Amino acid sequence: MQAVEQRLIVALDFPTWPEAEGTVHKLTGVKYFKVGLELYLASRGEAIERLKNLGKEVFLDLKFHDIPNTVAQSCRQAVAHGAAIFNVHAAGGREMLEQAAKATAEQALRQGIRRPLLIAVTVLTSMNQEDLHEIGLTDLRTAVSRFARLALEAGLDGVVASPQEITLIREVCGPDFKIICPGVRPAWAAKGDQKRVLTPKDAVTLGADYLVVGRPITQAKDPAEAALLVMQEIEEALT
Repeated sequence: MQAVEQRLIVALDFPTWPEAEGTVHKLTGVKYFKVGLELYLASRGEAIERLKNLGKEVFLDLKFHDIPNTVAQSCRQAVAHGAAIFNVHAAGGREMLEQAAKATAEQALRQGIRRPLLIAVTVLTSMNQEDLHEIGLTDLRTAVSRFARLALEAGLDGVVASPQEITLIREVCGPDFKIICPGVRPAWAAKGDQKRVLTPKDAVTLGADYLVVGRPITQAKDPAEAALLVMQEIEEALT
């Protein structure tokens, strides 16, 4: 079973590296941090190495979605840069996903390192059923189910999905398929722009492997205390 501190991923959604670094230093008990597009670009790609130099693990959240060859080469770069977890969009299709999985495994073998987790994004947690109708996806649960099954068949390790779809994904993909859940909000935190949310305790109870939490921790008056409260919820769910 994963330790409690290995299940929480704190999202470093900051416009500059010094702001992100200041928060990391406050969160000494947190092992995993998410680097998204904003911080990756703001740091000119250096956020990964800087976090690793601080003894942290990185979830590189760039959501690759392009032609298969471009995504495969991008996956090689993500491995080379030392990401422990990174993701692609399941909507890129089977060939893209298969090439991503192959490139990730080959690059890790070439470097003689442990293969990172390759995760597919299903449906963004900022979207609800009405949003999906506008882009031609008629049913949210069907879309998530199809994306998750496609990722499993293509050889990926898991998916990013709303905690509200955990049970569905477990039914489709089994107990060993990894589920990373953004859209996690403690009862004491605001939802922000997330629409499909659950509390940390409920998400882990349902079977989430990793929880991504950003603003409820990073914008708290005491980020360390907020992170501790989230980890306490995780521990309660596990015990």
